[in-house]
Amino acid sequence: MPAYHSAFLQDTDVRLIGNFALLPLRTKTRGPAYNLQALPAGVSEFDLDPDHESYDILDETLNLFRANTLFRNFEIKGPADRVLIYGILWISDCLSKIKPTHTVREAEKAITTAALEQFALPGDPSFPLNALYQGPKDRGEADILRGYMAQIRQELGQRLLARIYADGTGKPSKWWLSFTKRRFMGKSL
Repeated sequence: MPAYHSAFLQDTDVRLIGNFALLPLRTKTRGPAYNLQALPAGVSEFDLDPDHESYDILDETLNLFRANTLFRNFEIKGPADRVLIYGILWISDCLSKIKPTHTVREAEKAITTAALEQFALPGDPSFPLNALYQGPKDRGEADILRGYMAQIRQELGQRLLARIYADGTGKPSKWWLSFTKRRFMGKSL
């Protein structure tokens, strides 16, 4: 059975830096991404239909994370798949920072700190997936890509926390934390 690929592969009018797509995001976090409109009242982000106009790559990443984490191989079919891979690896990294005893506040602090710390870009020697990603051409593109990836990290961390602590007990979901030790493609950020 093959891994699940991004539904955003058919979007051909997106900006690319290297071979990383700068897809629109539904976010309040500042950054270079084009902002999609917010969800209307009464619509939950947990059961958002992929055909909805506010559905973005981060919703797709959260929906496909558990299924794709089980795969060690992933055939990249386009730039949107590279964003999906990065998002899945970031979620794995976030899950490793959340302990079963963490409250919502402690988990939020750990993930926010991790999202804001310095990270490697494609093309940097310390980036784990340099074989799959092209680096930016110049410093200007590198700054835009860093801003976009930081925006992804912050927004994805917030949405992940909303799902992990969705039951209202103040304890993280054991079901989500069971994926802590799993490594998508055997890699980590």
